[in-house]
Amino acid sequence: MWNPDHYFKHLYDRVTPSEKFQASSQEEWLNWNERLRPRFVELLGGYPAKIPELGLELLESVDCGTYTRERIQIQTYPDLYMPVYVLIPKEREEQAGAIIACHGHGYGSKDIVGLTIEGEEKTGDKGYQKDFAVELVNKGFIVVAPELLGFGDRKLSGEKQDANSCHSLSTSLLAMGQTMAGYRVFEALRCVDYLLTRDDIDAARIGCMGISGGGLVCSFAAAIDNRITAAVVSGYANTFQASILSIHHCIDNYVPGLSLVAEMPDLIGLIAPRPLLIESGKDDPIFPVHATMEAYEQIRCIYQILEAEERLTLDLFEGTHEISGKVAYDWFERVWA
Repeated sequence: MWNPDHYFKHLYDRVTPSEKFQASSQEEWLNWNERLRPRFVELLGGYPAKIPELGLELLESVDCGTYTRERIQIQTYPDLYMPVYVLIPKEREEQAGAIIACHGHGYGSKDIVGLTIEGEEKTGDKGYQKDFAVELVNKGFIVVAPELLGFGDRKLSGEKQDANSCHSLSTSLLAMGQTMAGYRVFEALRCVDYLLTRDDIDAARIGCMGISGGGLVCSFAAAIDNRITAAVVSGYANTFQASILSIHHCIDNYVPGLSLVAEMPDLIGLIAPRPLLIESGKDDPIFPVHATMEAYEQIRCIYQILEAEERLTLDLFEGTHEISGKVAYDWFERVWA
């Protein structure tokens, strides 16, 4: 009886990505980087032909004691708008560092700014994302938390309150030669555009931090845009083979043809030589720790060639698929010092 298990289990083994990192010198690294980065952008779906004005609109402003929580709206693609929480510490430098905080699967950006799904202040369990945007603003950073496409207020109107629109939107985008990953990454880069309009931001200190699917957005955005000068990738850094190609994951993770070009460590390695912190729970069931270590070692080779190994940090903590922050919350200030 024909069984596809064996065939598909070994299908990936027969693929050698065309841009797998094999450089042995800084010149070879530069050539590799210049080949892979534009190819990566192309596979994600490319940039829109026309990038619109941000059209910034303030939706609300709330005094949260040590910081102010604003919600703004910006235009990302033509006629597509994204709400963004902006957390502004009351005590901060004249020109502060800023961090783009990318939420993972759940009910959207409210979850990481300390709000319930109904928009009320949390009083109980903080969940796997642990209000990490609030933790960062209390370190003195201006934090922007975009509502990633398909979550929260950016779901399709027919979805249930506790659901998301990842599948519906991802399949529609794939049919149009686009990807959900590409849309979310480009919209994260529009947050950089927004931050650069503010006169209280230090442009040399714009970072990002993301968990799970937000880790994808964070790592991919930093990989293709040097304006992001430091990145924390939580609960995501791994290999495609051991994670999204072996364990059930949301369709928003999949980019057609990407595995023919590069593995996940190659893509995350594009962040080098900028500071990078990889954070992972030892018992993460969907991004297994053995492959996180494999990815880390491959990324470390890139940093070593660039003589920048001290800018790469690994935090393996006792936990599952969740934010830790034990190292991450103080890490930005240290690498930007």
